[in-house]
Amino acid sequence: MTSEENAARLKRLKGIVASLPEKPGCYQYLDDGGTIIYVGKAKNLKRRVSSYFNREHDSRKTAILVSKIHDIKYIVVNTEEDALLLENNLIKQWSPRYNILLKDGKTYPSICLTNEYFPRIFQTRKINRKYGTYYGPYSHVPTLYALLELIKNLFPIRRCAEHISEESIQSGRHKLCLEYHIKNCMGPCTGLQSHEEYMKFIAQAKEILSGNTAALERQMVEEMQQLASEMKFEEAEKLRRKYEILQNYRSKSEVVSSTLHDIDVFNIEDNEKVCYINYLHVVHGCINQAFTFEYTKRLDETPEELLLYGITEMRSRFGSKSKEIVVPFHVEQFSDDLEIIIPQRGDKRKLLELSKLNVLQYKKDRLQQSDKLNPEQKQARVLKELKEALNLDRLPMQIECFDNSNISGSDPVAGCVVFKKAKPSKKDYRTYNIKTVEGPDDYASMQEVVRRRYSRMKEEGTPLPDLIITDGGIGQMSSVREVIEDELHLSTIQMKTDSALFRLLTQIQDEVHRFAISFHRNKRSKHQVASELDNIPGIGPKSKDLMLRHFHSFNRIKSATLDEIASIIGQTKASKIIEYLNN
Repeated sequence: MTSEENAARLKRLKGIVASLPEKPGCYQYLDDGGTIIYVGKAKNLKRRVSSYFNREHDSRKTAILVSKIHDIKYIVVNTEEDALLLENNLIKQWSPRYNILLKDGKTYPSICLTNEYFPRIFQTRKINRKYGTYYGPYSHVPTLYALLELIKNLFPIRRCAEHISEESIQSGRHKLCLEYHIKNCMGPCTGLQSHEEYMKFIAQAKEILSGNTAALERQMVEEMQQLASEMKFEEAEKLRRKYEILQNYRSKSEVVSSTLHDIDVFNIEDNEKVCYINYLHVVHGCINQAFTFEYTKRLDETPEELLLYGITEMRSRFGSKSKEIVVPFHVEQFSDDLEIIIPQRGDKRKLLELSKLNVLQYKKDRLQQSDKLNPEQKQARVLKELKEALNLDRLPMQIECFDNSNISGSDPVAGCVVFKKAKPSKKDYRTYNIKTVEGPDDYASMQEVVRRRYSRMKEEGTPLPDLIITDGGIGQMSSVREVIEDELHLSTIQMKTDSALFRLLTQIQDEVHRFAISFHRNKRSKHQVASELDNIPGIGPKSKDLMLRHFHSFNRIKSATLDEIASIIGQTKASKIIEYLNN
């Protein structure tokens, strides 16, 4: 598109904006092919849409969206709440490229209550609203199984898939099956159970699926008292057993407070590319719905915008009519009938914290799944988090870490481990014998090694690491900083040990500690062996070297036989060693 064509496009679009009404509604942006690429809602259509064309956008994504717009359509509604619902429906219908996209939970099962003459209750992953009423979806499948098991134990609802009608019962089309004989069903297909009695069980099952177990418990208590007063003790005992089953289920449910009734709770966890929104629905103090949605972000949506979108989607999905919504921060008031609460303490605050716990766990699970499928993605994410935490100007693709090792200043050594793309690069590991430091001086030893390594790398033109770590405290870090900044004119950054990224750094530090100690132990062992062999007349450097390579330690030489030693350095020298050891 030429600059003249772009100017003409913007002029035409601003003309459309100028004629927009100052009323609530939804606007749709279309590209040059007439495809809807973005849907938005507004309290004031004219003011909201004009904001896209009357200023420069800091967000690159928004600027790209504006460059793609070739036409604008809009729909006027009566209230902001209507605009929000309409926006939600239009996004579902058109899946615009630049809108938040819901990663749907269609793989999660729901519970279906059919619309049949004798309704059935079962789990399903297919949703067809014409077929029945659906409860869920349930992200925690054991909860679904617990509900179905509870209903099965309380009510003799049929489990067959027979098509039963009044006509089929009267014509005797059906026969009693095994479920009847093992007392799981009362035989409604043959007229042994009336439609009225069957629908009473269905009504009670609905109460449980809706989370209203308290009302059902009260009803059961009243019936038990009535049966007892009529001397129907056997029937009262059957009802009492069902009441205990229901109470047992309720005691295992998440109960917050019996005073909390019909409340929606939302919490959000935001990432760069996706966000996770958890929804809890509370009835009579029990959580009867718990679900977390994942949204893919398209523009630079704020947490407030994302949460508002999630509230609309989930209330629509679950058919919630709650008048009270609990959220972690202020969101736009989109309906006068709703009360939006940000609790600071009490039971509602506990609910909010529980919702946060759920959304964080969901995020953790999703990241773990993603990391298993794509390990490189995990490494890139860790490096990016490290870059941001340390305010680096580039990703720390190469990290180097140093550690000293000595015993009271003897055999001082140092090790350097190298991590590339957050993984150990063992071929680049290096060991150093301390040359210029006398005695146990960790600070001076660290300075010597750092000076030797990076002076050489600068002279050779070898790329320097993006991040240097020292294993030690403030003293070690200060000694390294003196060399890096004052002598080599590089920069240093400190990091707190309570950082979330300290796991990676701990892994690096553990590795350099292991590497340095292994080198020191090996050197010390050779030194001890060599010192003992130096005392044996007639055993020269070549013989000592052969012995060290074969036996590795002085203890092994002491336990070796004459023939074993002779096989390495000959019979004459072996005899001298044995004679020395025996004396």
